Amino acid sequence: MKKTKLLVLAGVVIAVAAFFALGGQRYLSFENVKGQRAAIDAWYASHPFGTAITFLAAYVAVTAFSLPGAAIMTLVAGAIFGLGWGTVIVSFASSIGATLAFLTSRFLLRDWVQSRFGQQLNALNEGVRREGALYLFTLRLIPVAPFFVINLAMGLTPIGTWTFYWVSQVGMLAGTLVFVNAGTQLAQLQSLSGILSPRLIGAFVLLGIFPLVAARAVEFFKGRRVYARWKKPRSFDRNMVVIGAGSGGLVAALIAAVVKAKVTLVEKHEMGGDCLNTGCVPSKALIKTARVLAQMRRAKEYGLKSAVAEFDFAQVMERVQRVIKTIEPNDSVERFTALGVECVMGEAKLVSPWEVEIREADGATRRLTTRSIVIAAGASPFVPPIPGIEGMGYLTSDSIWDLRSLPTRLVVLGGGPIGCELAQSFARFGSKVTQVEMLPRIMVREDPEISDLVAAKFRAEGVDVLTGHKAKQFLLEEGTKVLVCEHEGRDVRIEFDAVLVAVGRAPRVTGYGLEDLGIPLNKNRTIQTNEFLQTLYPNIYACGDVAGPYQFTHTASHQAWYASVNSLFGGFRKFRADYSVIPWATFTDPEVARVGLNETEAKEKGVAYEVSRYGIDDLDRAIADEEAHGFVKVLTVPGKDRILGVTIVGDHAGDLIAEFVMAMRHGLGLNKILGTIHIYPTLAEANKFAAGVWKKAHAPEGLLAWAGKYHAWRRGG
Repeated sequence: MKKTKLLVLAGVVIAVAAFFALGGQRYLSFENVKGQRAAIDAWYASHPFGTAITFLAAYVAVTAFSLPGAAIMTLVAGAIFGLGWGTVIVSFASSIGATLAFLTSRFLLRDWVQSRFGQQLNALNEGVRREGALYLFTLRLIPVAPFFVINLAMGLTPIGTWTFYWVSQVGMLAGTLVFVNAGTQLAQLQSLSGILSPRLIGAFVLLGIFPLVAARAVEFFKGRRVYARWKKPRSFDRNMVVIGAGSGGLVAALIAAVVKAKVTLVEKHEMGGDCLNTGCVPSKALIKTARVLAQMRRAKEYGLKSAVAEFDFAQVMERVQRVIKTIEPNDSVERFTALGVECVMGEAKLVSPWEVEIREADGATRRLTTRSIVIAAGASPFVPPIPGIEGMGYLTSDSIWDLRSLPTRLVVLGGGPIGCELAQSFARFGSKVTQVEMLPRIMVREDPEISDLVAAKFRAEGVDVLTGHKAKQFLLEEGTKVLVCEHEGRDVRIEFDAVLVAVGRAPRVTGYGLEDLGIPLNKNRTIQTNEFLQTLYPNIYACGDVAGPYQFTHTASHQAWYASVNSLFGGFRKFRADYSVIPWATFTDPEVARVGLNETEAKEKGVAYEVSRYGIDDLDRAIADEEAHGFVKVLTVPGKDRILGVTIVGDHAGDLIAEFVMAMRHGLGLNKILGTIHIYPTLAEANKFAAGVWKKAHAPEGLLAWAGKYHAWRRGG
């Protein structure tokens, strides 16, 4: 491929150099063409077909190689062939030549440009994928925009070749007609400036702007149409009403208050939502206690004769509640009220695109009119309809925190992050845990080697990991609870005392009026939104778990910024939600953290990559901490240091990944990480050493060989 590119590049350079060396620019000057008019007419009269074919080929070559003279040749077409045939010949020749220039730019430069500036070009690429034809059409209608620049620049974008061709053909037609028509009057023209008068240029500019204005007008009227059956209030009680006080809702309301908008936040259950009360915070508190127990059992590894901990599971769970209570003030009604947010505990219901009915905790009901609404209703545990499950008194990630006695035998349904974190924790407290996963491996979103590594750790700690097992039925046999699973065509029976259902979370999309307003849902039951997080109604937004595509606290907060800013200031400018660099972590032991692509996804998407892997078992700090396990795996563009994705497995992986998140977000490569001082001895050095692995693999061997010879010469050898 490199040789082919070099040959193509050499051909282009030779052609352009030959054009100027042979004085091509003089032949295609206005004065020369006007002076040779009689000779050209005579040649055409005796060789009409040959002249047309030769002219078309020459025009294609001029535009394909981005040479000066296309405008002059368009005049010549009018002078020789007349308005009709001249327009046909130039229209096809210019479009074919432009497409060849487009393809040449794409072949020679696109991969390099995208690999070097891919992060910065994400928004542009996405815009071209969506509305590239409209943008190109607009540029083609404005003749003051250099067409050769457009040809080369569009070759670097994702726009399709056929789209580029036909849009160019249609878009350049108006300008072609003007120039060909002028060419029919070549004898009267004194210069090119006689064609493009200020008035004509202004008309072209207005014509070019028209498609953009028309597109916006269509968008405006489509928005008006969805409101047709609703009566819009003349004034509004609020600038924004937010439904749901989880991480997304809290951030959206806070941003509105900071910019002095009048905002009401409605929460049905508890401020802080799932993350504070039943999700991130309690699970991490439980994981910490379980990890302390696990470390004490490894006392001899730390040079201690023994360490024994007696614990009361009820006290462990009370500690979890204490942690929640300690963090709770950050998300409290009092704090957000002081920040300027009206907080209402009650149930909200959409009664129109601008009205929200609120039934407060004391039973009182009121309606608020509002300019915009942000739905941040979150998600709840999904319970599959397995026969018999309703009679098992099943636990979920919402209800498990009410436990005060440790289950002797615990079945965990699900091999995702929640199931894995809680399965390991309960095993460390002493439960006999059986983890049941229908898929071939746990943590299926990670690479297989990571799933295997975590599963091996679980089994070593006593968790019975059953993959490829499909839960079929729950039974109660003589007072004993039994789960029947199907595995490789046969039934497997598992006796248990408690079952934790952790197979996923379902968006909360019922009970607050979505159906009444006709707001559509996606196939996965999330609220359907556009790139600005707008629903069917442009003034109603959704963010967080209820909108997808991710169910992370940090992405809910991230989306909340876009939803609130767009809802408050969208009349001036709207921002597309950016999901280009989304990190996450599973807080098992070992921790698993990831950002960007892993190998499994890269292969599925056909993305070329290189792998640089550093084993943390070699890291001094990890050895000192008796945590010398895991690795840092970095995927990069072949031959480049641009990061495509990173997976870290090991102690504090969720903290270590932050450096790579920042690097990817701001377009920094591994060379920058390698050139950054990291404190010794820390776990963070693993990131630098992973960059060093990449650097060593890309060492300039030829240059180093010459350096060796140079130093040998310096020694006098």
